[in-house]
Amino acid sequence: MKQPPLDSVSTGSDHTLLDRTFRVSLLLKGLNGVLELVGGLALLLVGPGQLHAIATALTHRELMEDPGDFLANALVRLASRLDLSTQLFAAIYLLVHGVVKVVLVLAVLRDRLWAYPWLIATLIAFIGYQTFELFRSFGWGLLLLTAFDIFIVVLTFREYGLHKQRVEVPDTGPDPSP
Repeated sequence: MKQPPLDSVSTGSDHTLLDRTFRVSLLLKGLNGVLELVGGLALLLVGPGQLHAIATALTHRELMEDPGDFLANALVRLASRLDLSTQLFAAIYLLVHGVVKVVLVLAVLRDRLWAYPWLIATLIAFIGYQTFELFRSFGWGLLLLTAFDIFIVVLTFREYGLHKQRVEVPDTGPDPSP
């Protein structure tokens, strides 16, 4: 018995498994955008000295138990090297990144045809920058984020094609011409 392709597996409604995966992935990308907005605002409202104090307070207990803890030490080092210009750049980057993601995700979720190519292009630009950063300074988190973005681009491209087909399908009713 031949299995249907993954994108045609019904989940009990009009939506396929890939349609639902696309929606969930978009929601996660939108949530990521909201978190970036919150992070960007926080960076604008808190000074470098305060960030260092917060990082030290958050990691103090862990460093008492395990002075070699990689994540806690990395957080304290990062906070201690942060200056005002770097913090401002990070805040602006997060705010712009977050706004773009949230606006495009909402537009795609509302089936705005114009938003699909914009989301694809924006994510490809982010993927390019993230790939550059991966070669500069590898990090598993950035690698996973980049892989997730690639996954969303593939699904968005697929959904855009399906959406265009639905919009471009001519009416197959009777021909009114004599």
